[in-house]
This record gives sequence, C-alpha cells and structure tokens, in this order.
Amino acid sequence: MRIVYQRCCGLDVHKKSITVCLLTPEGKEIKTFGTMTGDILALIDWLKEKGCTHVAMESTGVYWKPIYNLLEQEDIETLVVNAQHIKAVPGRKTDVKDAEWIAELLQHGLLQGSYIPKREQRELRELVRYRRSLINERNREANRLMKVLEGANIKLSSVASDVLGVSGRAMLQAIIDGTEDPELLANLARGRMKNKKEELMRALHGLIGPHQRLLLAAQLEHIDFLNQQIARLDQEIAERMRPFEEDLELLDTIPGVGRRAAEEILAETGTDINRFPTAAHLASWAGMSPGNNKSAGKNKSGRTTKGNKSLRSTLVNVAHAAARTKDTYLSARYHRIAARRGSNRAAVAVGHTILVIVYHILKSRQSYKELGANYLDRRKVEAIVKQAIKKLETLGYKVSVEEVVA
Repeated sequence: MRIVYQRCCGLDVHKKSITVCLLTPEGKEIKTFGTMTGDILALIDWLKEKGCTHVAMESTGVYWKPIYNLLEQEDIETLVVNAQHIKAVPGRKTDVKDAEWIAELLQHGLLQGSYIPKREQRELRELVRYRRSLINERNREANRLMKVLEGANIKLSSVASDVLGVSGRAMLQAIIDGTEDPELLANLARGRMKNKKEELMRALHGLIGPHQRLLLAAQLEHIDFLNQQIARLDQEIAERMRPFEEDLELLDTIPGVGRRAAEEILAETGTDINRFPTAAHLASWAGMSPGNNKSAGKNKSGRTTKGNKSLRSTLVNVAHAAARTKDTYLSARYHRIAARRGSNRAAVAVGHTILVIVYHILKSRQSYKELGANYLDRRKVEAIVKQAIKKLETLGYKVSVEEVVA
C-alpha cells in the first residue's frame, strides 16, 4: 500500500504507561514512556527530534486528554481514533503490537480522527457536563428526602407540587426543629398553599423520629450546597457563553428548549455548525440517527448509532419537554409516534427532529417557525377524509362531504 506519512507514530495509551511505535524512512523504533507531565514532555521532545509529523492514539477513557493537550501546542497533527475502528486481528495482543498496528494504519492513511473541539470549547463542555451532574445529584438528594418523609408518613408531596418551595422549606425546617403539631406546620403555608390548609393538616400528621430529623437536616444542607455550586457554574458558563448570545436566543425559540438546554447543545456541537456538511452528519455524530442493518435482503435492528451521550441525553429531555407544549408541531409528532412505538422511541425521534432544526437554525441564522399541530394532517387531507368516510360507511352511515369556505 502507498505510504502517506513518512514520519508518524502510534501510541498505545494506558493509565501508567505509553507505548510508542515510531515509523520513519530509517526504520521502526519502539519506546515506553510514563504518563506524568514530565514523561509526556520527554515523549514530545523525542518525536520532534525524530521529525514526526503525525500521531495517532485510541480514545482510551480520559487518558488521552493530557497527551492531546500537550501535543496540540506543537506542530504535530494528532488523531484521536475510535478504538472500534482500529481493532486488530484477534491473536497475539501486546502493547507493542497495538502501537505498531496503529502506526502502520496511520502511515498508510487508513485512520480517521474523531472530532476534538478547540480548548475553549472543551473547557466549556466540562463545565456544562459537571453542572448537569450536580443537577442530577440534586434531584437524587430530593428523592432521598421524599423517601424519609414517606417513612414518617408525612404526605407533603401529595399536597404541595414543590416540596422544596418556600412553603415546603418552612415546614421542613419546622419539622427539623421539633415542631409536630400539624396545625402549626400548616400555618406556615404561603401564597396559594394557604387554600390547602385542611389537606396540609392531614398530610403533616405523621410520626417522625430523631434519626429522621437528622437525615432531613443533612439532606437539606446538601441540597443548599448543591444549589450554591450550580449557581456558581451558571455564572461561569453565562460569562463564557456571552459571545454566543445570539445563537442561544435563536435556539430558545424552539419549543422545549430552554436556556440551559441551549447552552448544553451549543457546548456539545460547537458554534461552527459548518463543520458538519449536512444535518444528517450532525445527527449521526450525535448518535440520534436510526441504524442501518440489512442482510440477505432483510432489515434487522434499527437501533440508533452510538454517539455523543451528553448531547443525546439533552435532546431526549428536550423532546419530553416539547411533548408537553400545546398546539405545536413537535408535540403532535411526539404523540403520533408514541401511540404506535411507545414514549421512549418517540422521544428519540423528536430529539432527532430537534437536532435537525438546530442545524438549520444555526446555518441560516433564522429563528424557529412554528408549523402548527395540524401540519402533518394538512399534508394528506384527502387520505384522512377518505379514511374517515370509509370508517363511517362500515358502520352503516351514508356520508357526503362538503368543503367549508373560510
């Protein structure tokens, strides 16, 4: 095969060691380095001394990140490749063999690097993903708090829509401080909760022990701490997103997409949408495209492809939020699919639609235009009328249809 790169190397990266295979016109060299910063700098100096121009390595966990961070500062093109795309033939497998195989594939131009965004976007991704983790942890801690209340037979969640709201927090704090009288607790209600005083008195009549008060105090303290950390991250992310305010406002016009969801989408895809040739490429990269598995003329599993897990999770959540909107195209599409395929598949399908919309909005720089809940019906009016007439005729009715002029 034709040699594309004269001086290149393959890295087999592990937690404590890096096995390097360098291919040059002079021959092959194998070395092993550590993974400390000093060891990686020594590796880079050795590659520069040998005139290496291209480096390839597997995307192994997070171990590739420090190597990539240092290599991108040098004039060495670095490819981070999906491990499944460079799997060697089964048989003798060692670190040296793996490094040699990666180097040989790279030498002949048979490797395609994964999309690695610029450092600024990678930092933004880490902030957004960590904020998402904290929000999920806050939800888990709130569920633990509900579990303690249920164990004490305090049914506050059956009456209050938000147990951690102003009224709920006041009642919980009073319970922690030792108040047991349901009437005193119900009098702490604020706003519209005052109208539910009788229900609150019944719901707050329980049997709570000292250990449960201790648990509630610790859980509320943990939730307050998480709220503080999320607020800090919100402020930092908002500052880094300031140059992309117009993009966020455009994405915010899509039903179901709020400010945080728009930030998560931009952090994962990046603002340069032109790097994806079409919306189909973006959907495939995100793992929102249906699978293509056909053999012997038969269509097999259409399971979606693997892709960006964080973006996929965000799109599914946005799809569920869009399904709750009224008189929108996305809501109508969700319910049509859910009736036939189930809610989970409907959420993935609508998430795919939202991602396609995101692509075209960022591409054309235009806000979202609502098509309406009856858009799909308007596209096949004749078929719907014919089907309705046929159903009525099977029930013994004689039907005549007359169009009403608006």
